[in-house]
Amino acid sequence: MSGTTGPLAGVKVIELAHIMAGPVCGLMLADLGADVIKVEKVPGGDDARRFVPPAVDGEAASFMMVNRNKRGIAVDLKSPEGQEIVRRLLKDADVVIENYRRGTMERLGLSYESLRADNPGLIYCEISGFGRSGPYADRGGFDLIAQGMSGLMSITGEGPGRPPVKVGAPVTDITAGILGALGIVSAYTHRLKTGEGQKVDTSLFEAGITHTLWQSAIAFATGVSPGPQGSAHPLNAPYQALRTKDGWINIGAANQANWMKLLEAIEAPELAEDPRFKDNATRMENLDALVPLLEDHMLQRTTEEWVERCQARGLPTGPVLSVGEMHSDPQTLARDMVVEVEHSRVGRQKTLGAPIKFSETPGAVHRAAPILGEHSREVLTGFGFSEAEIEAFIQRKVIVAS
Repeated sequence: MSGTTGPLAGVKVIELAHIMAGPVCGLMLADLGADVIKVEKVPGGDDARRFVPPAVDGEAASFMMVNRNKRGIAVDLKSPEGQEIVRRLLKDADVVIENYRRGTMERLGLSYESLRADNPGLIYCEISGFGRSGPYADRGGFDLIAQGMSGLMSITGEGPGRPPVKVGAPVTDITAGILGALGIVSAYTHRLKTGEGQKVDTSLFEAGITHTLWQSAIAFATGVSPGPQGSAHPLNAPYQALRTKDGWINIGAANQANWMKLLEAIEAPELAEDPRFKDNATRMENLDALVPLLEDHMLQRTTEEWVERCQARGLPTGPVLSVGEMHSDPQTLARDMVVEVEHSRVGRQKTLGAPIKFSETPGAVHRAAPILGEHSREVLTGFGFSEAEIEAFIQRKVIVAS
């Protein structure tokens, strides 16, 4: 795609994915400069188009967020002609992303084995609920289920005896997409060396397991599975949210030096002599006694005042912001993490920025999410289809062209 910048500029990606994990993978690659062509089903398109409310002028806000920076076509994947269209796209593609149930791509005639015959360098990324092997390979993938089965929900929440709580964000969906993008870039590096393509396979389940690094270390070492601790850390204390006069503040006193800085900030030197809190191990053992003592001090000042006092002493701290407050935070804006793009139906629209910065090959957010079939003509023309072929496809409802 002419004019695209980023380290993956020139890389052609076909996204045969829907909802969240696969589209996040495509989003990561698009932010890095790849030409990501989103292939949506006919009729209806990606199911995320119906995740409303909220909607803006009829366009689902969630769909627009996850599918920016992509071109979009709409194809009847159940028809032989539609399948042949996709096969022709994939003959010249570098990467395909899919997150359907196991067997779907095979039924569509788009299995890795069949596609690699025409394109041996193709990188074929599969993102599923539990991976393409093992006893759960045929199960569907949902973030809630993956969070529960990966152990995440057993360590998230207020504490023992409370109901299980999932992470507020669809963290296994998003992380699986990021892992898929990492796998693709790794496979692409291998292809640059050898010319060989390969299959990349990751899942929501493994994405959730990846987030249990600290807790798995504890379980391996002790034989005991740790439980939820609210905002506290399983290995360091105090390292959690504390109530202030007007809200909450996160305190990162995760080592002895920072513990002493905290005592200086709250003007409580006597706690340094308390045998219950002499080192990290004793503070962890007596966390239930420590937190109320600290909050007695924290309630005397506002969050902003505490951040100023703690930062002046080099103690890691930060307020607990709402999503809207995060959007307007000066660091968010300085890092270009809120940007605007022009949507063909909605007009100017805010979206999140690219999270990885490069000194020589910067990526960019330059395109809003497509309306259904917005780039069908453009993409098919670019892949060698004639105008007559495209018009015939439209008439026979093989494709949608907006």
